Amino acid sequence: MTTPEHRPGRSGGWAGRRRLRIALAAAVSFAVAGTAAPAMATQPDGKTGQPPVPSLSWSDCQGGFECADAQMPLDYRDPQGRTITLAVIRKKAPDQAKKKGTLFLQPGGPGNSGVDFVRGNYAGLPAAVRDSFDVFGYDVRGVGRSSQVECWDDQTYTQAITAAKGVPGPDAYEPAVRQAAAFAQACQDKAGELLPYVGTEYVARDIDLLRQALGENQLTYYGRSFGSYIGTVYAALFPDRVRALVLDGAYDPERYANRPYAYDRSQYLALDGAMSRFLDWCAADQATCGFGDGDPRGAFEKLKADLDAGPVPTANGGQANGYTLVYRLLFNINAGKVIWPSLGAALHKAQQRDNTSFLLRPPSAASYDFLNPNVVVECVDRDYPRNPHLLKWKVTSFAKAAPLLGPPLAYGPPLYDHQHATTCAQWPAEKPSRYDGSFRAEGSAPILVLGTTGDPDTPYRDAVALSRQLDNGRLLTFEAEGHTAFGRSVCATDAVTGYLVDLKVPARGTTCADETQPPTVTPKVAPPGTTLGELRHGVSDRLERLGDMR
Repeated sequence: MTTPEHRPGRSGGWAGRRRLRIALAAAVSFAVAGTAAPAMATQPDGKTGQPPVPSLSWSDCQGGFECADAQMPLDYRDPQGRTITLAVIRKKAPDQAKKKGTLFLQPGGPGNSGVDFVRGNYAGLPAAVRDSFDVFGYDVRGVGRSSQVECWDDQTYTQAITAAKGVPGPDAYEPAVRQAAAFAQACQDKAGELLPYVGTEYVARDIDLLRQALGENQLTYYGRSFGSYIGTVYAALFPDRVRALVLDGAYDPERYANRPYAYDRSQYLALDGAMSRFLDWCAADQATCGFGDGDPRGAFEKLKADLDAGPVPTANGGQANGYTLVYRLLFNINAGKVIWPSLGAALHKAQQRDNTSFLLRPPSAASYDFLNPNVVVECVDRDYPRNPHLLKWKVTSFAKAAPLLGPPLAYGPPLYDHQHATTCAQWPAEKPSRYDGSFRAEGSAPILVLGTTGDPDTPYRDAVALSRQLDNGRLLTFEAEGHTAFGRSVCATDAVTGYLVDLKVPARGTTCADETQPPTVTPKVAPPGTTLGELRHGVSDRLERLGDMR
């Protein structure tokens, strides 16, 4: 788990708290976006042959985990040239004689640490999974301990977020575009040697080298949220090397990579839809929600404006305004119905200007370690037209289509998915590591796609679209609010376990409908599959949890 006290991309981490760096020669200058190289063949011929399989020298890194460094080609067009060091972690199955292989775990993001994802979730994995596999993860290039990319430092990010508004004014668009251009230029100035090489095609190629380094003939993989897109690209490049892939909270890869405005619109609508359903529940169950006094929508709009007009001082000397509220809701609405009473209580506290509300906690330094690569990777992966008139039309239309949370996200600083268009349409670096299709994965083994009907982050329609694009995709539907299914649904967790361990593919049309409903009182401890502990105590800004699956 990435916390303010543990920032692996900046100051240390495991194995002697050393910082991993790219093995680069002199500085390199890059061309303007739009000169992306064509996708490479499955076995790319480089200047001096195929990329070498890394040798992993494992050492103990506490808690029964082993850690190592993996040397990878920085640029797969020159597979035996300069290298980048990736941090990897594993925990072995207790009985090596009975194990079925290695399970790769890939978190969401982009920007979350795969090392921390494995550490934080291993104990909660089903026993059948822990008994059947060595569990493996790694920090992808540009993230965490694997040459963390930084464009804005903490102070710059804090200043931008403090100045942002929960209710932007009518002239908010142009300043947002200028701010995004400044961010893109800062990326070029501070991380230009790395930017072209952090795209998902190269991440997928890293996975295939790691698979070989671990002695696996085929890949067994669970990826959630953005991890599902990484898995999709892997399957497209190496369909014959797929044993079992679970893609949870799946992306529509064609729209994500090649029609980004269409993808963005769906995300805006999904997020606002989830917020709207929460406010409808508040109106119907005021006693449990405790926010709104009979008109939660009106109260929410007023609260954003009131906080903008009079920010609340925070315990660390910062300020929380309407934008802070929207930022926190953006991530916390992902927990689904089980968190709704806690959201109502936190909104009520915000009305009272009580800075102990977790919705009034500004982003911390740890979250900036996530947000920097989140923007960078998506700008490399996605093909935004470089047309300023189209950009303005699309961004302003998104803000109008999603009135609850859309305007502050559309006109805010470069942060999370919804805020990338203004930066990515002005991206200054080339993109040889971008993958643009096809996403069919022709001839692969069955691939399990999970979609949640009320997902506010990766819309359900994306999972449906991916399952249809794949040559051998199988869709499992979770009828629920919130983001992803594994760990939040016993039904979905059992199906995933059977598929990973025994290759049992769920029947077509399988639907799970066992979401935990809103408790009648605000819970005191984190329910399974949520991050309430983090929200209450401010330990971590980006905690990717699979849930309590034991």
